[in-house]
Amino acid sequence: MRSAIPSVSLAFLISALYQPALAALAPVNPAELKTTASDLIYTTRQGDTLMDISQQFTGTTRNWSAIGQRNQISNDRTIPIGTNIHIPLTLLPDEESEAKIVAMAGSPVIRPLKGADTVATVGAILKEGTEIRTGKGGFMTLALPDESRISIPSNSAVSLSKLRKTRFTSSPRTEVSVLEGKVESRVTSLVSNKGRFEVRSPLAVAGVRGTHFRVGVTDTGTASEVLEGGVAVGMAATKKTKQTLVTAGKGNLTTGKGVGAPVDLLPPPQPDTASQLQIRPTMVFNVQAVSGAVAYRAQIARDAEALDILQEGRFTQPRFKFDSLDDGRYYLRTTAIDAQGLEGKPSVTAFTLKARPEPPFTSEPKNKIRATQVRFVWTEAAQANAYRIQVATEPEFRQPLIDQPDLRDTQFSTDQLGDQRYYWRVASIAQKNGIADQGPFSDTQTFVKMPVQPGANFRDSEGKDITINWQSEPRQRFLIQIATTADFSSLYLSKELTEAELKLPRPPSGDYYIRVKATDADGYVGAFSAAQKIRIEARWTDSSGEAIRSNDGVVRTGF
Repeated sequence: MRSAIPSVSLAFLISALYQPALAALAPVNPAELKTTASDLIYTTRQGDTLMDISQQFTGTTRNWSAIGQRNQISNDRTIPIGTNIHIPLTLLPDEESEAKIVAMAGSPVIRPLKGADTVATVGAILKEGTEIRTGKGGFMTLALPDESRISIPSNSAVSLSKLRKTRFTSSPRTEVSVLEGKVESRVTSLVSNKGRFEVRSPLAVAGVRGTHFRVGVTDTGTASEVLEGGVAVGMAATKKTKQTLVTAGKGNLTTGKGVGAPVDLLPPPQPDTASQLQIRPTMVFNVQAVSGAVAYRAQIARDAEALDILQEGRFTQPRFKFDSLDDGRYYLRTTAIDAQGLEGKPSVTAFTLKARPEPPFTSEPKNKIRATQVRFVWTEAAQANAYRIQVATEPEFRQPLIDQPDLRDTQFSTDQLGDQRYYWRVASIAQKNGIADQGPFSDTQTFVKMPVQPGANFRDSEGKDITINWQSEPRQRFLIQIATTADFSSLYLSKELTEAELKLPRPPSGDYYIRVKATDADGYVGAFSAAQKIRIEARWTDSSGEAIRSNDGVVRTGF
């Protein structure tokens, strides 16, 4: 009786027969390979077989028949040297790829697939399965081997679900999962190498062949916004789902009910020209309001593409404030956000921050002054070793009346100003690399120089009372002082009045000094007038205190 012989596949027998040859196959120089949209092309050498080629390029001998069919070769043993063998790209195996942190701010945390949380650093290499959490104020940009960029803003959590590339062609196979927040991707064209780049969220999957787009997880769904190229958006729950093509300038929202229809993104907000130079540590930016916007996102970056983001914020009004940056050149990137939560097209504007050395705080004069000598006073500024003051009659300072640099003190006085309105400001000057470095001017102050308080008028009426008066303005109040010494260290009288006149009993004979200080209706307290010296003559009086007179007038005692 004939014994049964187990069936053995032809592929297995051929594989067994050719194992010695497979082991001896020489390594392939990648420079000798060519690629098309669908194939890898290898030029055969002496001794090559389809089995050899299949093992070398696809990692298994099982694909030799598919390679043979693609090249219309039926005899594995008769391949002429120099034959171009087309190997379908779909047969090439994947191998490990990586992402590199090229820019970051704050303290993002990374967690490898099998590892603990660590603080990210620029230059770190991330592998497949790494999870990234940027946190508040944290930002990160990753570079892939094909020069694609993945930017992760603050308060986002992202997983590098797949980081692979096709062997020999390095065609990327990338999947990014957005767990929280947002991710912005700039993907190098994958059309020629059949690469794949997908961004996934719990609700949606966005697949591209090369484009610039954003995907964010919101309270209502997954927002996709396309800035360049096109993105195919489908539901993440099933593989067989109808995809919606979202083209440049449009976005859509995917919810649990399905993939939303594409809508136009809001136009880019336009910053005002004043934003291009920031002269205070707290920077203020204003943009024109965008119709349909419910909020705005503003980012500050070191580069025009906003890959190296330093700060960002979401604002309900088209006015943004940032601080804590060093002086330098930066870029402001702004978008308007619609009622669905879709971010619009960005505007990017370069600006310069020159806020140091910071100006001093101005002290006086303010509002108005009544004095012949005008004294300008300011505080001492940190890092300043000199100051520059400007005084002008117009707020633009086109033709300053005073432009005094290199002041070493924190005050400056002049008696060369007439009675009118003036504007003044001060800047700090520091030494930077041995060169004088002037910072921005302080906020402009304005004041009105008004006529000084006139001195008191006194004419001896020779009566038992004397009267002193002076010029005044409506609703002023006054302080009058009479002293027996020129420095007013010995006061004879000090009295507050609401009228510009003082009547008092005649003081004892002698020399006296009088001065007046007015308080205006608005509360401004002026300086004392110049002191006036008067003399009270001694004379003979009767019992009522009146002066005794003769034909020659009042009879004096000879004092």
